Parts: sequence; structure tokens; C-alpha cells
Amino acid sequence: MKEYFNLKHTFEPVWNKNSKVLVLGTFPSVKSREYGFYYGHPQNRFWKVAASITGQDVPVTTEEKKKLLLANNIALWDVISSCSIKGSSDSSIKDVVANNLIPLLDGSSITKIYANGTKAYELYMKYSYTETGIKIVKLPSTSPANAVYTLEKLVAAWSVLIDK
Repeated sequence: MKEYFNLKHTFEPVWNKNSKVLVLGTFPSVKSREYGFYYGHPQNRFWKVAASITGQDVPVTTEEKKKLLLANNIALWDVISSCSIKGSSDSSIKDVVANNLIPLLDGSSITKIYANGTKAYELYMKYSYTETGIKIVKLPSTSPANAVYTLEKLVAAWSVLIDK
């Protein structure tokens, strides 16, 4: 049986003043924490989806990933600053301390916020919505645990991030 660990988020949000949309996850997985950047698990489809909706190649390095997001006015962060969690299990999350989203929102052009999955949506609504006053749109999770969604279905759903 896995133990709970109280962990602090260790990487910065990706954004700049031109960011128009914010994608929020919950908290980095074990693989992402080892890798030192968002969606580091090789089976997570976030980077494939981001590449597909922006018409880019799938980024490999952290710098390529940041460049893809910023070139397309997408900001990326997590709802949680610290929590107790078992492994990578979003359902085990407790003792939540939320990130303060206000400085990011005030310093950018963000008008829309999207949740990467149900848990990110729920956490935002519980811990951040009153502070920001910005509604969040729930997108299907890019996690490999969300096997119901094929890559094609994810791309179709996530295409709302890009102004056409």
C-alpha cells in the first residue's frame, strides 16, 4: 500500500504577458516530478495534443515545450501548490494549498481557463474560482488513465484552445 507524501510543487508556471488561455492540471505526477516539467509521463498525451492543435511537431525538450505553448499564447500551471498525495493518484489528493493565480492572470491577457480533466476542474472550483471569478471549462484529461478518449477525440475537444 502506497503512503501519503506531503509535497510542494517545484516548477514554475509557463506564461507571458501575451498568454490568452490558461490550462490547469492538478499536481505533477511522479514521472513529471522526476522529469522536472509538466506532463513528463511518456504515456500522457498532453504534448501530442498540444502539437496537433497548433500544427507543430511534438516537442521533446522542456525548452521546446515552453516555446510551443508561448508561441500559441497558452499558459500552463497546476491548481495545487502543495498537497498530500499517494504516488500520482489525483483521487488521493488531500491537504490542498492552492497556487495563487492572481499575479499570473493580472500579468497576462488570459481570458479563458481550461481544466485538464475533472479533478483539476473540481479543485479549481473549490480553491480558486472565488478568488479569480473566471469560469473554467473542463476538458477531457490527457492522462493515459482516460482510455475512453482516443488521441483524435482529445485533439477535437482540445482544439478550443486555439483561435481559428
